[in-house]
Amino acid sequence: MIKKIRIEGLDCATCAGELERRLNGMEGVKASVNFVNQTIRLEYDTQETYEKAAAEINGFDEVKIAGEEEKRESVWKTHASELVQVILSVIFLVAGIVTEHVGTGDALRIASYVLYGLAYLIVGWKILWETVKNVTHGRIFDENFLMTLASIGAIVLGQYAEAAEVMVLYSLGELLQSIAVGASRKSIASLMDLKTQTARVVTEEGEKLIPPEEIRIGDILLIKAGEKVATDGVITEGVTTLDTKSLSGEPMPRDAGVGDTVLGGSINVGGVIKVRAEKDYSESTVAKILDLVENSSAKKAKSEKFITKFAAIYTPVVCIAAVLLAFLVPAFTGNYAANLGDWVNRALVFLVISCPCALVISVPLSYFSGIGFAAKHGILVKGSTGLDALAETKIAAFDKTGTLTYGNFKIGKVYADRKEELLEIAAAAEKGSSHPIAEAFGGIATKRKAENVKEQAGLGISCTIDGKEVWVGNEKWMNVHKISVQNPSEGATYVHCAADGKYLGCVTIEDEIKENVKQSIADLRKQGIEKCYMLTGDNAARAKAVAEQIGLDGVYAGLLPEDKLNVAKELKAKGKLMYAGDGINDAPVLMESDVGISMGGVGSDAAIEASEVVLMRDDLSLLPLAKKTARRTKKIVLQNIVFSIAVKIVVMVLGVCNLIPLGLAVFADVGVMMLAVLNSFRTRIDFKKKESCSCKIGRA
Repeated sequence: MIKKIRIEGLDCATCAGELERRLNGMEGVKASVNFVNQTIRLEYDTQETYEKAAAEINGFDEVKIAGEEEKRESVWKTHASELVQVILSVIFLVAGIVTEHVGTGDALRIASYVLYGLAYLIVGWKILWETVKNVTHGRIFDENFLMTLASIGAIVLGQYAEAAEVMVLYSLGELLQSIAVGASRKSIASLMDLKTQTARVVTEEGEKLIPPEEIRIGDILLIKAGEKVATDGVITEGVTTLDTKSLSGEPMPRDAGVGDTVLGGSINVGGVIKVRAEKDYSESTVAKILDLVENSSAKKAKSEKFITKFAAIYTPVVCIAAVLLAFLVPAFTGNYAANLGDWVNRALVFLVISCPCALVISVPLSYFSGIGFAAKHGILVKGSTGLDALAETKIAAFDKTGTLTYGNFKIGKVYADRKEELLEIAAAAEKGSSHPIAEAFGGIATKRKAENVKEQAGLGISCTIDGKEVWVGNEKWMNVHKISVQNPSEGATYVHCAADGKYLGCVTIEDEIKENVKQSIADLRKQGIEKCYMLTGDNAARAKAVAEQIGLDGVYAGLLPEDKLNVAKELKAKGKLMYAGDGINDAPVLMESDVGISMGGVGSDAAIEASEVVLMRDDLSLLPLAKKTARRTKKIVLQNIVFSIAVKIVVMVLGVCNLIPLGLAVFADVGVMMLAVLNSFRTRIDFKKKESCSCKIGRA
């Protein structure tokens, strides 16, 4: 069983990692803790196991399982008390420094000590208390412990101003971090605020408001102007305009009337409509989107896993190194007692800058922001593993029908002496057929009527029209009736027509290539895709004709589902493979590829479930944007890792060489953390419209 749990009170990324380790250490439990989103994705085998896990969560520091309704306060209001405390501490710290340096005398010195003490305790009491609690629970090596040790060490050495600076600067950094992460969380929450709180169901007794979770297939929903559609359904009454931007990234509203499908999460911006629910809420588009985005942290990229393991090993090693630096190195200086204080101070600087906050926070935040940016534009990525894999892909493969082409057949060229007569006869014959090609003749008006209609699967139709025996179908069907035909060209699908043994002519049936496909393929190449292939069950001639038009490197045609799977394995040997498809038969290939990409609007549930990326607009022009977002996110993650580690190493060396004071070390630590967090926000900045990518923001 899987459950998503909202939590509150989790105020540090290191603690999130510790809570995740504790939960995963329980038998029958698998957990993923999302510090940024304040959620836990919990897999458990029994209700008893869940209750034990819930008790562990509620017993972890100040963490509590939140209620169903999420509070939506402003970021600044949420942190108002901490902001006041930091401001007061800064005022007292500055006053203490001024008092200490404006004159001499015991009174001024004592006053400065009192001001330093106030500055220290106003923001430091919580850090001290957290350290005590963590130590009693066996969690020693975290940022609270590092700052407590550094500040107490400074007090012992008589560096009262530095001790206060440690607490004030660290608290300021934590506050800015919380505000930044909170703003990101609010942005994503606002982006995914698709769910309506109530649904208006029409019953025999009248209208009734119910939670969307209680909607059942067949219920009639009344949706007024300005309201959200609660679940997927079909309009049974009324005409309106729907805003689907939050679902698909499509900025233009679309008109809809009786018989049209509407998706849950769409906003009704026109008239009043009635919708018949076609899905329970849990299976609706909006529910799946919310689930995909909110649980995106469940699949963590290698970078995230590396940072989690790195922090767990790195901090204890640094603490041990600091102890050796403080108490062992002075023994080799010639005068242990005289040099002990100096080396303890160096060790404290070393400890402060070693805090891994910048890495622990900025890396998952970068992925979270990248996933949120993609979702904003109709691209759903199932976790940072999908984002990382997408960034590394070198080979792209595509299904044909429904992915590269619309899959809606239409009549192309007509080869006949009497074209109108041919079309009318063919339309009359195909009227009762269930074959997809018959749809191409649906728009042709005819007064002719077919009688004695018989359909031969895989061949065609025989019937009687105007007293004449008529045959409509493929070349094999004509051969069966000993009628000679000639196909005008290769690579097309033909429907031939004959009456009373006389050949009347043929028409070509075309599967229209989707708009932007050719440009999308070109844009993918600019994003690092080296080869593009088509995998299709269609015949080779038609597949090759489509491939040549859109600029693919190769075609694998006439494939059964198992054949597609084998081809995908071959292509993976050439490089990281992305595969885009929409049908049930594409599901095995989507799972086999490094990154499966499904078309969310028309894609089957099996394809969407098997894929790592879902394009909500069924538009391949979103794929270059997805690839570009993934590459940029990974680049920012690597920047944060390299920058944070490099700066820390430099400052550590300077601290050991006694070239920077303790206060500057704290400032450097806070600065690195804030720069890394701010850099991670770049994943949410829109690409410039002047760039050549056809998937420009806001474009249909």
